Amino acid sequence: MTIDASAEQLLEGLPAHRRELFEARRRRWLPDLREALAGLYAEPDGVAERLVALAARAFAERPDALHSHDLERTLGPDWFQRPDALGYAAYADRFGGTLAGVGEHVAYLRDLGVTYLHLMPLLTPRPGANDGGYAVMDYRTIRPDLGDLDDLRTLTATLRREGISLCLDLVLNHVAAEHDWAQRAKAGEQRYLDYFHTFVDRDVPDQYEATLPEVFPDFAPGNFTFDDALGRWVWTTFNDYQWDLDWSNPDVLAEFADIILFLANAGVEVFRLDAIAFTWKRMGTNCQNQPEVHLLVQALRTVARMACPATIFKAEAIVGPKDLVAYLGTGRQHGKVSDLAYHNGLMVQIWSALATGDARLTAHALAQLPPVPSTTAWITYARCHDDIGWAIDDGDAAALGLNGFEHRRFLSQWYAGDFPGSWARGVVFQANERTGDARISGSLASLAGLEAGDPFAIDRILLAHSVILAFGGMPVIWMGDEVGLLNDHSYEADPALADDNRWVHRPPMRWPAETTHPVYVGLQHLVRSRRTLPQLHASTPAVPAMTHDPGVLLLRREHPYGTVLLAFNVTAEHRVVPQAALWENGLDPVRVVDHLTGLGTGGDVWLPPYGSAWLHQANALQ
Repeated sequence: MTIDASAEQLLEGLPAHRRELFEARRRRWLPDLREALAGLYAEPDGVAERLVALAARAFAERPDALHSHDLERTLGPDWFQRPDALGYAAYADRFGGTLAGVGEHVAYLRDLGVTYLHLMPLLTPRPGANDGGYAVMDYRTIRPDLGDLDDLRTLTATLRREGISLCLDLVLNHVAAEHDWAQRAKAGEQRYLDYFHTFVDRDVPDQYEATLPEVFPDFAPGNFTFDDALGRWVWTTFNDYQWDLDWSNPDVLAEFADIILFLANAGVEVFRLDAIAFTWKRMGTNCQNQPEVHLLVQALRTVARMACPATIFKAEAIVGPKDLVAYLGTGRQHGKVSDLAYHNGLMVQIWSALATGDARLTAHALAQLPPVPSTTAWITYARCHDDIGWAIDDGDAAALGLNGFEHRRFLSQWYAGDFPGSWARGVVFQANERTGDARISGSLASLAGLEAGDPFAIDRILLAHSVILAFGGMPVIWMGDEVGLLNDHSYEADPALADDNRWVHRPPMRWPAETTHPVYVGLQHLVRSRRTLPQLHASTPAVPAMTHDPGVLLLRREHPYGTVLLAFNVTAEHRVVPQAALWENGLDPVRVVDHLTGLGTGGDVWLPPYGSAWLHQANALQ
């Protein structure tokens, strides 16, 4: 089958080799596109033709430099899986003031080893309260205080020259009530009214509410808001000013496909699919993680692969372990949906192990996750911009003789600094008296004990980073964690921020950065060590190994170059990895080398308090 007539017309005027390239990509990805659409819409062929035409137009408009980058990425599709891949996440204004200011600090990122930069919401939000930028009013313009589209194009080009890919947030579940689509719906245009879930009375909303959780019970209770101008109830999962979109309407899919292609042609390489879990609604469920969610991403991914294959997707799905792997693809969708997904469970388990000094729950929980497609990768992280929700599964807790509810309550108390002996200095976020749920805000350094002056704080910080760097995937550092920034309570003086204590761990970056800080020095050593250990490629999973000490987490990475055994001491005491553990994991104790020190161990491996070791055979890299 040749290119559809509508797409062919859009490609007129391009050199023959370009038209041939698009046709080859179309043939490759059209079956996956049709498969996805067949599970979503009554007339999939018409939707497919429309999406291919969008891809053809974007392909024709794509700058030559980005076509060249597409070729590079096509020849090295595992770029985000390699051991030299390192992420960094920040708010643009708090890191550099503006997009141009971010560009002035690219050398800092390069020296740290960063290859992927996630700048938090850049697109124009609604005025006033905007959920930290996630209530988007215009997906095709940049926040005026940060710059404009030309500044974005300049920044992406600068980053690309330094080998750094830009990640941008794309909010899929909802738009701001001030978005043009919502305004036209309010004006009575049926086309745009059909973009949203609206209801003339409370009958249907009340039926949905029977099974819907509340995302922000304090800030925005309930899931529906009555809009006076519209005269109808509107689905608003997050805040009353964020209108949920109706993705069962193919027009919505086409709109977002076009937005992705537009931003990709501005140089954006990674899209963080925000609130992706909520996009498909089904009565009688919690309206999260529905099968159609993954079909939507599959469809968007195929369109991007046709027009701009340097583009990849990251699922922002902070969901339970049993639902998580599907965002990277299971069954018929194996490897066909997002390329990256957040490993929220790993982050939670790191903090759980540090609070208890016991790694057994961590090992058990990590072992429950099925393997992910070898072409995908986890985003591994110790902290991010958000609060920490204690996603400890009741079944995992019970398997270790723990009560899940009580353990979650303990973690909240520990990291709020309310439990006897705690070295943490966090802040309780969104406590729910009815459910007992209490999340925690706080910078990594403050949660790890640096604010309290605990002597092991820096060791804990480096241990957490050692885990995320060695686990396998794309490790991402939250801005300021590399220099030990503490909680910053100055947000309390800003009326626009004071009601949201998550800003306590979002302080402005301090320039010049303190690159002599022991956290920075230790982290840079870990990053450089990782680059030279090919066994840490994300296609090789980390599997919990039997531990001989509950205070030591052991992870095994089996690779053609040889096995690596990762050992992490989560206690404030010296601990040992005995020779028996090395033999069990295929390592000869006499020939074992700790990659972090370059020294042979000669037998038992002793770990200092909160120390780690990346162990492999002395000749494994030869």
